[in-house]
Amino acid sequence: MIRRLPIDHIDDPRLAPYRNMRAQTGHLGDGVFVTEGPKVVERLMDSDLELLSILMPPEWLQDFQSRLDAYPRDIDLFVAPLSTLEQLTGYNLYQGVLALGRVPSPTPLEGFATMPGPRLLVALDGVGNSENTGTIIRTATAMGVQGLIAGETASHPYMRRSVRSSMGAVFRMPHYCAASLRETLLQLRGMGFHCVAAHPHVDGRTLWQAEFTGDTCLVLGAEGNGIRPEVLSVCADAVALPMLAGVDSLNVASAAAVFLAEVRRQRRGR
Repeated sequence: MIRRLPIDHIDDPRLAPYRNMRAQTGHLGDGVFVTEGPKVVERLMDSDLELLSILMPPEWLQDFQSRLDAYPRDIDLFVAPLSTLEQLTGYNLYQGVLALGRVPSPTPLEGFATMPGPRLLVALDGVGNSENTGTIIRTATAMGVQGLIAGETASHPYMRRSVRSSMGAVFRMPHYCAASLRETLLQLRGMGFHCVAAHPHVDGRTLWQAEFTGDTCLVLGAEGNGIRPEVLSVCADAVALPMLAGVDSLNVASAAAVFLAEVRRQRRGR
Protein backbone atom coordinates (compact mmCIF):
# COMPACT_ATOMS: atom_id res chain seq x y z
CA MET A 1 0.00 0.00 0.00
CA ILE A 2 1.24 3.49 -0.85
CA ARG A 3 0.96 5.90 2.05
CA ARG A 4 0.87 9.40 0.56
CA LEU A 5 2.29 11.81 3.11
CA PRO A 6 2.51 15.56 2.53
CA ILE A 7 5.63 17.17 3.96
CA ASP A 8 4.55 19.46 6.76
CA HIS A 9 8.08 20.43 7.74
CA ILE A 10 11.51 19.49 6.41
CA ASP A 11 12.71 18.47 9.88
CA ASP A 12 10.52 15.36 9.76
CA PRO A 13 12.89 12.58 10.96
CA ARG A 14 11.61 10.24 8.24
CA LEU A 15 13.21 12.57 5.71
CA ALA A 16 16.66 12.49 7.34
CA PRO A 17 18.34 10.41 4.56
CA TYR A 18 17.18 12.91 1.94
CA ARG A 19 18.30 15.82 4.07
CA ASN A 20 21.78 14.31 4.41
CA MET A 21 22.38 13.25 0.82
CA ARG A 22 26.02 14.27 0.95
CA ALA A 23 26.62 11.81 3.81
CA GLN A 24 26.91 8.83 1.48
CA THR A 25 29.11 6.72 3.73
CA GLY A 26 26.65 7.32 6.56
CA HIS A 27 23.86 5.99 4.37
CA LEU A 28 25.83 2.85 3.62
CA GLY A 29 26.53 2.43 7.32
CA ASP A 30 22.78 2.45 7.89
CA GLY A 31 22.28 -0.01 5.06
CA VAL A 32 20.35 2.39 2.80
CA PHE A 33 20.97 4.36 -0.37
CA VAL A 34 19.34 7.35 -2.06
CA THR A 35 18.69 7.36 -5.78
CA GLU A 36 17.74 10.21 -8.08
CA GLY A 37 15.78 10.66 -11.30
CA PRO A 38 12.45 9.23 -12.49
CA LYS A 39 13.99 6.53 -14.69
CA VAL A 40 16.21 5.17 -11.92
CA VAL A 41 13.37 5.31 -9.39
CA GLU A 42 11.16 3.37 -11.82
CA ARG A 43 13.86 0.72 -12.17
CA LEU A 44 14.16 0.50 -8.40
CA MET A 45 10.40 -0.07 -8.20
CA ASP A 46 10.70 -2.83 -10.82
CA SER A 47 13.59 -4.55 -9.01
CA ASP A 48 13.58 -7.06 -6.17
CA LEU A 49 15.29 -4.59 -3.83
CA GLU A 50 13.50 -3.22 -0.79
CA LEU A 51 12.08 0.24 -1.47
CA LEU A 52 11.52 2.31 1.66
CA SER A 53 10.11 5.62 0.41
CA ILE A 54 9.71 7.92 -2.57
CA LEU A 55 9.97 11.70 -2.62
CA MET A 56 8.59 13.80 -5.47
CA PRO A 57 6.86 17.05 -6.42
CA PRO A 58 3.11 16.79 -7.20
CA GLU A 59 3.58 17.32 -10.95
CA TRP A 60 5.22 13.88 -11.20
CA LEU A 61 2.33 12.00 -9.58
CA GLN A 62 0.44 11.44 -12.82
CA ASP A 63 3.49 9.87 -14.49
CA PHE A 64 3.97 7.49 -11.58
CA GLN A 65 0.33 6.79 -10.72
CA SER A 66 -0.03 3.44 -12.49
CA ARG A 67 3.23 2.15 -11.00
CA LEU A 68 2.23 3.37 -7.54
CA ASP A 69 -1.19 1.71 -7.82
CA ALA A 70 0.39 -1.60 -8.86
CA TYR A 71 3.26 -1.58 -6.35
CA PRO A 72 2.83 -4.69 -4.15
CA ARG A 73 4.56 -3.56 -0.94
CA ASP A 74 4.05 -0.82 1.64
CA ILE A 75 6.05 2.36 1.07
CA ASP A 76 5.81 6.00 2.10
CA LEU A 77 5.30 8.57 -0.65
CA PHE A 78 6.31 12.10 0.34
CA VAL A 79 4.96 14.90 -1.82
CA ALA A 80 6.03 18.55 -1.73
CA PRO A 81 6.78 21.38 -4.17
CA LEU A 82 10.15 21.29 -5.87
CA SER A 83 11.26 24.38 -3.96
CA THR A 84 10.61 22.57 -0.67
CA LEU A 85 12.52 19.50 -1.85
CA GLU A 86 15.49 21.66 -2.81
CA GLN A 87 15.40 23.26 0.61
CA LEU A 88 15.32 19.78 2.14
CA THR A 89 18.19 18.30 0.12
CA GLY A 90 20.32 21.42 -0.29
CA TYR A 91 20.55 20.73 -4.05
CA ASN A 92 19.17 22.36 -7.17
CA LEU A 93 17.07 19.43 -8.36
CA TYR A 94 16.35 19.05 -12.06
CA GLN A 95 13.31 16.76 -11.69
CA GLY A 96 12.97 16.25 -7.97
CA VAL A 97 12.13 12.52 -8.00
CA LEU A 98 14.11 10.59 -5.38
CA ALA A 99 13.79 7.31 -3.53
CA LEU A 100 15.29 5.53 -0.54
CA GLY A 101 16.19 1.85 -0.86
CA ARG A 102 17.82 -0.87 1.21
CA VAL A 103 21.33 -1.91 0.12
CA PRO A 104 21.13 -5.60 -0.83
CA SER A 105 23.31 -8.12 0.95
CA PRO A 106 26.57 -8.88 -0.88
CA THR A 107 26.78 -12.15 -2.76
CA PRO A 108 29.09 -14.62 -0.98
CA LEU A 109 32.22 -15.19 -3.03
CA GLU A 110 31.32 -18.86 -3.34
CA GLY A 111 28.06 -17.80 -4.99
CA PHE A 112 29.95 -16.74 -8.10
CA ALA A 113 31.16 -20.32 -8.51
CA THR A 114 27.59 -21.58 -9.00
CA MET A 115 26.69 -19.13 -11.77
CA PRO A 116 26.19 -20.56 -15.28
CA GLY A 117 29.36 -20.64 -17.34
CA PRO A 118 31.39 -19.37 -18.86
CA ARG A 119 31.36 -17.02 -15.88
CA LEU A 120 32.36 -13.38 -16.13
CA LEU A 121 33.20 -11.00 -13.26
CA VAL A 122 34.68 -7.52 -13.02
CA ALA A 123 36.91 -6.51 -10.09
CA LEU A 124 37.77 -2.90 -9.23
CA ASP A 125 41.06 -1.88 -7.63
CA GLY A 126 41.47 1.73 -6.54
CA VAL A 127 38.52 3.01 -8.60
CA GLY A 128 37.48 5.64 -6.08
CA ASN A 129 35.27 7.82 -8.27
CA SER A 130 31.73 6.56 -7.74
CA GLU A 131 30.54 7.97 -11.07
CA ASN A 132 33.14 5.82 -12.82
CA THR A 133 31.99 2.84 -10.77
CA GLY A 134 28.38 3.39 -11.83
CA THR A 135 29.29 3.79 -15.49
CA ILE A 136 31.35 0.58 -15.36
CA ILE A 137 28.38 -1.25 -13.81
CA ARG A 138 26.07 0.00 -16.55
CA THR A 139 28.48 -1.19 -19.26
CA ALA A 140 29.16 -4.46 -17.45
CA THR A 141 25.44 -5.25 -17.25
CA ALA A 142 25.04 -4.58 -20.97
CA MET A 143 27.98 -6.88 -21.77
CA GLY A 144 26.83 -9.86 -19.71
CA VAL A 145 28.98 -9.49 -16.60
CA GLN A 146 27.52 -11.63 -13.80
CA GLY A 147 29.04 -9.96 -10.75
CA LEU A 148 31.11 -7.04 -9.48
CA ILE A 149 33.90 -7.25 -6.91
CA ALA A 150 34.82 -3.97 -5.20
CA GLY A 151 38.31 -4.08 -3.71
CA GLU A 152 39.16 -2.47 -0.41
CA THR A 153 40.38 0.68 -2.17
CA ALA A 154 37.40 0.98 -4.53
CA SER A 155 34.16 2.91 -4.25
CA HIS A 156 31.10 1.00 -3.01
CA PRO A 157 28.64 0.25 -5.84
CA TYR A 158 25.72 1.72 -3.88
CA MET A 159 27.16 5.18 -3.39
CA ARG A 160 24.57 7.74 -4.55
CA ARG A 161 26.51 8.86 -7.63
CA SER A 162 27.29 5.27 -8.56
CA VAL A 163 23.61 4.32 -8.48
CA ARG A 164 22.74 7.37 -10.57
CA SER A 165 25.52 6.79 -13.14
CA SER A 166 24.57 3.13 -13.47
CA MET A 167 21.02 4.22 -14.42
CA GLY A 168 19.74 1.51 -12.10
CA ALA A 169 21.81 -1.29 -13.64
CA VAL A 170 23.38 -1.79 -10.20
CA PHE A 171 20.03 -3.20 -9.00
CA ARG A 172 20.65 -6.21 -11.26
CA MET A 173 24.36 -6.66 -10.53
CA PRO A 174 25.40 -9.02 -7.70
CA HIS A 175 28.30 -7.51 -5.76
CA TYR A 176 30.99 -8.55 -3.31
CA CYS A 177 33.10 -6.19 -1.20
CA ALA A 178 36.60 -7.60 -0.74
CA ALA A 179 38.57 -6.97 2.45
CA SER A 180 41.65 -7.86 0.40
CA LEU A 181 41.34 -7.90 -3.38
CA ARG A 182 44.61 -9.80 -3.67
CA GLU A 183 43.31 -12.65 -1.49
CA THR A 184 39.94 -12.59 -3.23
CA LEU A 185 41.55 -13.02 -6.64
CA LEU A 186 43.58 -15.93 -5.32
CA GLN A 187 40.34 -17.54 -4.15
CA LEU A 188 38.76 -16.94 -7.57
CA ARG A 189 41.73 -18.57 -9.23
CA GLY A 190 41.12 -21.58 -7.01
CA MET A 191 37.54 -21.63 -8.34
CA GLY A 192 38.81 -21.77 -11.90
CA PHE A 193 38.68 -18.10 -12.87
CA HIS A 194 41.28 -16.68 -15.26
CA CYS A 195 42.13 -13.25 -13.79
CA VAL A 196 43.11 -10.72 -16.47
CA ALA A 197 44.44 -7.30 -15.48
CA ALA A 198 43.60 -4.31 -17.67
CA HIS A 199 46.84 -2.49 -17.02
CA PRO A 200 48.21 0.52 -18.96
CA HIS A 201 51.86 -0.16 -18.18
CA VAL A 202 52.43 -3.42 -20.05
CA ASP A 203 55.07 -3.66 -22.77
CA GLY A 204 54.11 -5.50 -25.91
CA ARG A 205 51.03 -7.42 -24.74
CA THR A 206 47.69 -6.01 -25.83
CA LEU A 207 44.00 -6.65 -25.25
CA TRP A 208 43.68 -8.46 -28.59
CA GLN A 209 46.09 -11.16 -27.38
CA ALA A 210 44.12 -12.01 -24.22
CA GLU A 211 41.84 -15.02 -23.89
CA PHE A 212 38.35 -14.33 -22.49
CA THR A 213 36.27 -17.30 -23.57
CA GLY A 214 36.54 -19.23 -20.28
CA ASP A 215 35.65 -18.29 -16.71
CA THR A 216 37.14 -14.80 -16.43
CA CYS A 217 37.59 -12.03 -13.90
CA LEU A 218 38.58 -8.74 -15.55
CA VAL A 219 40.50 -6.55 -13.10
CA LEU A 220 40.33 -2.77 -13.60
CA GLY A 221 42.48 -0.24 -11.76
CA ALA A 222 42.67 3.48 -11.18
CA GLU A 223 43.55 5.48 -14.27
CA GLY A 224 47.14 6.68 -14.34
CA ASN A 225 48.72 4.37 -11.76
CA GLY A 226 46.71 1.34 -12.77
CA ILE A 227 46.44 -1.77 -10.62
CA ARG A 228 48.47 -2.04 -7.41
CA PRO A 229 51.55 -4.29 -7.71
CA GLU A 230 50.32 -6.74 -5.07
CA VAL A 231 47.07 -7.22 -6.97
CA LEU A 232 48.76 -7.33 -10.37
CA SER A 233 51.07 -10.08 -9.13
CA VAL A 234 48.22 -12.55 -8.66
CA CYS A 235 46.63 -11.96 -12.08
CA ALA A 236 47.34 -14.66 -14.65
CA ASP A 237 47.60 -12.13 -17.48
CA ALA A 238 48.05 -8.37 -17.88
CA VAL A 239 47.21 -6.58 -21.11
CA ALA A 240 46.89 -3.00 -22.31
CA LEU A 241 44.91 -1.14 -24.92
CA PRO A 242 47.09 -0.40 -27.95
CA MET A 243 47.15 3.40 -28.14
CA LEU A 244 49.10 6.01 -30.03
CA ALA A 245 52.08 7.65 -28.36
CA GLY A 246 51.28 10.59 -26.12
CA VAL A 247 48.24 9.06 -24.39
CA ASP A 248 49.22 6.88 -21.47
CA SER A 249 45.76 5.85 -20.24
CA LEU A 250 42.03 6.27 -20.73
CA ASN A 251 39.34 7.04 -18.21
CA VAL A 252 38.74 3.72 -16.49
CA ALA A 253 35.05 3.61 -17.47
CA SER A 254 36.00 4.18 -21.12
CA ALA A 255 38.68 1.49 -20.95
CA ALA A 256 36.19 -0.91 -19.34
CA ALA A 257 33.83 -0.45 -22.29
CA VAL A 258 36.56 -1.35 -24.79
CA PHE A 259 37.73 -4.38 -22.81
CA LEU A 260 34.22 -5.71 -22.25
CA ALA A 261 33.31 -5.25 -25.90
CA GLU A 262 36.25 -7.50 -26.79
CA VAL A 263 35.16 -10.03 -24.15
CA ARG A 264 31.67 -10.00 -25.65
CA ARG A 265 33.05 -10.44 -29.18
CA GLN A 266 35.13 -13.47 -28.20
CA ARG A 267 32.31 -15.11 -26.32
CA ARG A 268 29.77 -14.61 -29.08
CA GLY A 269 32.24 -16.12 -31.51
CA ARG A 270 32.66 -19.15 -29.26
